[in-house]
Amino acid sequence: MNASDRNGPGGDARPTGRPGDLPVLLPFEIPYTAPPARLRPIHGWLLCGLTIVALPAWAQGGAAALSPLEVVVKWAPLLLTGFAFNVAISLMAMAIGTAAGIGLGLAMLAEGRVLRRIAWSATQVFRNVPWLVLLFFVMFLVPFQVTVFGLRVPLPDWVKATFGFSLPVMANVAEIVRGAVRSVPNTQWEAAESLAFTRRQTLWRIILPQCVKRMLPPWMNVYSLIAMATVQASIVGVTEMLTLTGQVHAAEGGRPELFAPLYGFALLCFFLYCYPIDRLTAGLERRFETR
Repeated sequence: MNASDRNGPGGDARPTGRPGDLPVLLPFEIPYTAPPARLRPIHGWLLCGLTIVALPAWAQGGAAALSPLEVVVKWAPLLLTGFAFNVAISLMAMAIGTAAGIGLGLAMLAEGRVLRRIAWSATQVFRNVPWLVLLFFVMFLVPFQVTVFGLRVPLPDWVKATFGFSLPVMANVAEIVRGAVRSVPNTQWEAAESLAFTRRQTLWRIILPQCVKRMLPPWMNVYSLIAMATVQASIVGVTEMLTLTGQVHAAEGGRPELFAPLYGFALLCFFLYCYPIDRLTAGLERRFETR
């Protein structure tokens, strides 16, 4: 046998090694893939800095007109008052929705089949309907005043808007409660039953305390969403930050160069309020991670 036969059909020489050696896979390097970019607090400060730097560049109005930066500074107290009203609506809606959602979530875990069906149906309806549709539903179907024992109680628009926002909060909190309770191992229920605990005692003394850390991160996420959604109240006539921003723009003559600074200020307020909540939620998820 000549050298070309030993080297294969192509005749290329390959190292054969010792007679008893086996072919092995040579080491190779796995290509590095960069992790996806994540928002960090520095990005928020960069956004603030860019806004401050860009505002003077918008001062292109007439000689007697205020520059966009001066307009924002002039009307900032009024706009911040509207933003505080947005925060108040979100807090009240979250409180009402959380209280109702806990009861609705526990009703979905009740032993009675009829009660479970009713609670499940209410949760699915309010959870899968656009929030703006629910807001219109409440604003135009709830009367502007009610009579209680002969006393007329007015229901202003912001009260009805708060109730409208609390409906999707209720449905989402109910699902959070149901999922948290279901995530507790069945051995907890069995151990409580072996110690002669009733179902109610087991739920309130053993199961729900363990569910708090499981429910807190998604609950905060729902609040962040409802805080940003409160601007929809401007569509139905509630005087909040977005409504006041439009009024300020009109009061300054509707100048086109004021549109971006005024609404950019509103954007910045909501970002600086909601971004820390998002970071805190992510931190709690890592801390309370269940294995």
